[in-house]
Amino acid sequence: MDDLASETTGIAFIGCGYVADFYMATLPNHPHLSLRGVHDCDSDRSERFSAHYGVRTYATLDELLADDTVTIAVNLTNPRSHYEISRRCLEAGKHVYSEKPFAEDLRQATELVELAERRNLTLSSAPCSLLSETAQTLWQALRQDAIGQPRLVYAELDDGAVHQMNHRAWASASGAPWPSEDEFRVGPTLEHAGYYLTWLTAFFGPASEVMSYGRLIQPDKLPGTGPSSGFATDFTCACIRFHCGVVARLTCSTIAPHDHSLQIVGDDGVLSVSECWDYGAQVDLRKRVTMTAASPQYLTEPRPLPLARPADYPFRYERYNGHDMDFARGIADMADAVRHGTSPRLTARHALHVLEIILAIASSDGAAHTVLRTKFDELEPLAWAAIS
Repeated sequence: MDDLASETTGIAFIGCGYVADFYMATLPNHPHLSLRGVHDCDSDRSERFSAHYGVRTYATLDELLADDTVTIAVNLTNPRSHYEISRRCLEAGKHVYSEKPFAEDLRQATELVELAERRNLTLSSAPCSLLSETAQTLWQALRQDAIGQPRLVYAELDDGAVHQMNHRAWASASGAPWPSEDEFRVGPTLEHAGYYLTWLTAFFGPASEVMSYGRLIQPDKLPGTGPSSGFATDFTCACIRFHCGVVARLTCSTIAPHDHSLQIVGDDGVLSVSECWDYGAQVDLRKRVTMTAASPQYLTEPRPLPLARPADYPFRYERYNGHDMDFARGIADMADAVRHGTSPRLTARHALHVLEIILAIASSDGAAHTVLRTKFDELEPLAWAAIS
């Protein structure tokens, strides 16, 4: 038996806003993670969160960083604070798991990766949905040549017209409001493109170039805002070429109706998923069939593939069923790696490459072409999704 199996890893949350409840709800799925406490620069927010969950509050970030029982700092702050907070944590000798994006520009992100490497610390970033049953099943099917040689990917991350929804009434389980202004300033590409880009780069390896188009279509998302609002582009469309030859088209928006679908087209068929925010979403396979020499090729009816394992983790964020994801799984993966002295499945160099792609897309106001420079070592699937 693994002599580390009974050990726990101490973690602490930095930031007690809206997303922190997603992590808190799924933390019990991983009993080897021990939450030592939380901190937020807004003391009222941290006290409300602490009271709701019955956890310790650190009065200052320095107090948290001085706690030797905290091995992993979980950075759940506002995106504009991610770089500074993660840097301070790494300098204090803490391993860091960060919400996305783990920095808002590539230079700062590279600094964090290199700082972690110099100090022999582990740095990782959300999203962790590559570790989901759906993503691992999809990857397994690709490795089994279910569709032959992959050629083309269509990925959609449209979230509906968020500005027309009742978002001011959205609140987390502990009472934190959805940060609408921050969300609109960051934009859907920085917030959400990583969900599919993390998968695709794991499946197909590094990308070589991005052709993108972006535009702020709806500038007046909040009362009193307009063209000078400073809001990010709310529509982007990018074509991404991978070194292996696969081409992917990724669309992100908070304008078009909700659509989180993915299609991977190969020589022999198509694999598809309807929702990346559901760890147990069905993976469908359609095969190419030719009846006669005179008949065109067509696809069979979708056939659901059995998941590599059931997505039956018991603790879920039930307040909003649009996020059926085990948010704490990435922290658990990091903790396992730290305890065993290995690399996490979600590596810092992989996160850096994904971020470079995202920034190439999100920074385009109009059309842009970017040649990518970052690379990462090949990732390994989880043991329960291995093929014989």
